[in-house]
Amino acid sequence: MACISKISLKNIFCILTCNAVGILLFLSWYLPENHGFWFTVDKNIFYFFNHLVAESKAFLYFVAFTNFRAFDAVAFLFMLFIFLYYFFRQDAPGKRRMFCMGVAMLFGVILVKLADGRLDINRLSASAYFDSIHEPVNFVSQMTGWHVKDRSGTSFPGDHGMMLLIFTSFMGKYFGRRAFFTSLLVFIIFSLPRIMSGAHWFTDIAVGSVSIVLVVMSWVLLTPFSDRMIQYLESKLPLSFFEKI
Repeated sequence: MACISKISLKNIFCILTCNAVGILLFLSWYLPENHGFWFTVDKNIFYFFNHLVAESKAFLYFVAFTNFRAFDAVAFLFMLFIFLYYFFRQDAPGKRRMFCMGVAMLFGVILVKLADGRLDINRLSASAYFDSIHEPVNFVSQMTGWHVKDRSGTSFPGDHGMMLLIFTSFMGKYFGRRAFFTSLLVFIIFSLPRIMSGAHWFTDIAVGSVSIVLVVMSWVLLTPFSDRMIQYLESKLPLSFFEKI
């Protein structure tokens, strides 16, 4: 894990680019009346999956199963597996560094949640919205009789997506492209169930989660912030503990 003592011109450019992309992405959804072209994208994606659950029993129960609250733990287990894969390949100092990276990651989650709270956007999920305007909606919970997540009163941004993206960004910074794309695949796979059930709009993830993480995590990972936090935590943790792992 390379440590950065100061912000390079390249990193400054990357930070400004990430912020510009994140802000423009958000504004492209937030400013237009009824969210502009994004609403058409959202509606088409919602009804594609909503019709499919009515047409295919197999798909219906697949969506139901992947929208149990307990299924969220599967995403966590995948992230844990990726983390541990790299963790056990390290020597004792590397393991200590990775543990400290995990703590820094949790701090990143707090910062992202604070940014999310500042937006204060209340948005019904796709299923709840179309049901409220008396459009036909196939609710997975009603069709299966299972208590699954298929609606929400506040769906923007996607919390689940943000957590997965934070993990992805940390793995990309400290372990390179392979770790980044493996984690990104986990993000895509485990963000889909909520979209397929209608508990989230596509833009809750593609705009909400992505824009917030782009802005906040660029300041965490492309400045010395995360490196210095990790270095500070390393200095406080005894190496002997990690030599036993």
